[in-house]
Amino acid sequence: MRIRELFPSETSLVAQFYREAPDYWLLAEGRVDPDHQASEFFTDAPPNCNPAESDRLGLFVDSRLSGVAEVSYGFPEPNDAYLGLMLLGPWAQGQGHGRSFLAHVETLARSRHAPRLYLAVLDVNPRGRAFWEREGFRPTGLSRTDPRTGHTAYRLVKDL
Repeated sequence: MRIRELFPSETSLVAQFYREAPDYWLLAEGRVDPDHQASEFFTDAPPNCNPAESDRLGLFVDSRLSGVAEVSYGFPEPNDAYLGLMLLGPWAQGQGHGRSFLAHVETLARSRHAPRLYLAVLDVNPRGRAFWEREGFRPTGLSRTDPRTGHTAYRLVKDL
């Protein structure tokens, strides 16, 4: 397993990963548009965050892109880090790669002196929520329902 930065020139690689691992997008949005979602992977960021300062990461297993993560800095508070997305392909799940990927993300956030790492987990993703809670994330009490999908996202936090 290897983790490295991903670049906009690799948008087609991320799109191919989304084609091979559509589960999250089907759950969250009810559809998969790999090219559009891969493009957004390199441009999206939470409010008050500069997308150019975000970390866009790829997890590779046997040279195959097997996971992606996006970490932004400055949300919800100026010094905080926000894990906007972390996905693993089904072929990479259940082998400890998620825990290793998260440890890498936490190391990056600590190197930027972020005191906390936030994320949002969907109500329709109980397996994801169980993973985050096993890894030390706790509820903040904040949630938001997307009027388009009807899904509620719950904000979790982990002190670094």
